[in-house]
Amino acid sequence: MAVFRAFKALRPVKEKAAAVAALPYDVVNREEAAKIGKENPDSFLHVDRAEMDLPVDTDLYDKKVYEKARENLLQMEEKGILALDQKPCYYIYELVRKGKVQTGIVGCASIDDYLNDVVKKHELTRSDKELDRIHHVDVCDANTGPIYLACRYTAALSSLLANWKKEHPAVYDFTEEDEITHRVWVIDQDEMIARIKGEMEQIPALYIADGHHRAASAVKVGLKRREENPGYTGEEEFNYFLSVVFPYDQLTILAYNRVVKDLNGQSADEVLGRIKENFDMTIVPGFPAKPVEKHCFGMYLDGFWYLLKAKPELYEEKDIVGQLDSQILQDKVLGPVLGIGDPRTDKRITFVGGSHKLRELQSMADETCGIAFALYPTSMEDLMQIADEKKLMPPKSTWFEPKLRSGIFVHKL
Repeated sequence: MAVFRAFKALRPVKEKAAAVAALPYDVVNREEAAKIGKENPDSFLHVDRAEMDLPVDTDLYDKKVYEKARENLLQMEEKGILALDQKPCYYIYELVRKGKVQTGIVGCASIDDYLNDVVKKHELTRSDKELDRIHHVDVCDANTGPIYLACRYTAALSSLLANWKKEHPAVYDFTEEDEITHRVWVIDQDEMIARIKGEMEQIPALYIADGHHRAASAVKVGLKRREENPGYTGEEEFNYFLSVVFPYDQLTILAYNRVVKDLNGQSADEVLGRIKENFDMTIVPGFPAKPVEKHCFGMYLDGFWYLLKAKPELYEEKDIVGQLDSQILQDKVLGPVLGIGDPRTDKRITFVGGSHKLRELQSMADETCGIAFALYPTSMEDLMQIADEKKLMPPKSTWFEPKLRSGIFVHKL
């Protein structure tokens, strides 16, 4: 059963919350981060993307970047922008996007639960990205961004959170430039904390929705600290990592689309001919082809949009991974037709989150005479089944929206 405990959050004072809250470090590039940081000195990107405060030729993985991140974090606390709660609490984090509400509980998951597969994974991680976050967590001595988890809530847990929201004011309530509203409540009553802890212990599994690299890095820092402290008791903060747990049925997964820069030395007609071997193809005149069901794809090539429908033999009698649209596309198009052998490392492929419009895919493909694919979103049920079966999704199979903001909660180790 899941261990999920209260903690003392380092968090913004109320009047600074909207300014501090920042997009996750991995959804903004270096130039975007620098622009945000220049315009907003309180943005938490000064911690998560500290290279913005160093010379522009500084390597992203230079130790100076991590030292600057630590310095910036300490300064935010010293200046009174962030303040540490005086007792361990749980926190309710609510996000509202386009009228849809998702409400999660913020606390700390156990690194042992991660190691024992109570916290379940569905993606591989890259060692270079892991190492970056290991250095960041270790030098900052803190988890600066929450892991996005999902589970099947108990009815009692849902009721506890709903009642607390009704009976207490939110400590933060702000809407960002992307029109997503963020609200936070602090649960500081001992009796309520104990009841929530008890409900979480009834939940058999937590699923990583987003943040596999951050989770793996937090766990490896915890293990490193255990080696450095052989007398550890298991109660130290480094044994736990910052997380938000949402009910799985409140989450929104958008498509994760693909653009390939070229046609692998083939003509457009040759590519179309090879794709027709496995897909029923219909040209869609005048506007992007958006897939409306599983096993359907939109494809843009040489000025035209097409709707592709996978032939049944591509997915019937396949296991849960083989039935994923991202796997079908990789196995039947990206690999054999376009020569994308390893989508995790191939520089010819770009992954575009589903919050971007399909016209953007078209523009990207036109720039290089390439090809674009629009996918139907993966379901949470498929994600959870894959994790339960200890299988892995292809890379970039899910895009969760809205994104959790960093800087609202920091977990000091």
